Amino acid sequence: MGLPMARRLAGVTSELTVWNRTPGRAGDLTEAATPAEAVRGARIVVTMLSDPAAVDEVAARFVPALEPGTLWIEMSSIGPAAVVGLRAQLPSGVGMVDAPVLGSVGPAASGDLVVYAGGENAELDRAQPVLERLGRVVRCGGPGLGAALKVVVIGAVVASVTATGEALAVAERLGVPEELARGALAAGPLAGIMGRITTTEADFPIRLAAKDLALADGGPVFAAARATLLADPALAEKDLSEITTAQRERLARAGGN
Repeated sequence: MGLPMARRLAGVTSELTVWNRTPGRAGDLTEAATPAEAVRGARIVVTMLSDPAAVDEVAARFVPALEPGTLWIEMSSIGPAAVVGLRAQLPSGVGMVDAPVLGSVGPAASGDLVVYAGGENAELDRAQPVLERLGRVVRCGGPGLGAALKVVVIGAVVASVTATGEALAVAERLGVPEELARGALAAGPLAGIMGRITTTEADFPIRLAAKDLALADGGPVFAAARATLLADPALAEKDLSEITTAQRERLARAGGN
């Protein structure tokens, strides 16, 4: 996600410097040797990392280098509690907006992400031109509310994909033709979820989907969906849609016992 987003921003500025936890992935973009070097002199800093631990680790390396007047736009999916912790570390005069996104690599490249932005009004105003380059901006209110809404939305999506995958597995076990089952589900209120299941363009690893459910800290439905996602470690790097195949195989084995 980070690279296509950086390429979008490179199209509107001549002073973009990037840093990646795995060196050499910046392509033709200017790549810094360290996080502190990447933010030195920057007025706006954008982070997009995999989870709260990754953000904490990288932030410890660049936050001391942030100068007064800098705005940090944190776009990782890390939940509101992590955002509170990060804001507490900000040097004097540094602002922050939490702006996680909904979407995958394709929308990131085309600027069609949904961006959930939280922060003080002045900080949101300042972040708006950057965020608009990346997608449709939903201003959620004060600090942490962007991170909170992202957890709510992605929790519902991931749990729904998992439940619908199980429904497809049940359809197969009951002898319902696959195309008939898929068509019926796609023709009703689950049309969007079926679109997510059938897409070949998304790249949202199952391990990150499970991470997002953990951040939501929901009840038994989210917990059951997360347990399903984590049941087969071999699927960790597969896209979320792959869970439907695993569910069919798992239910078929259970039925054969």
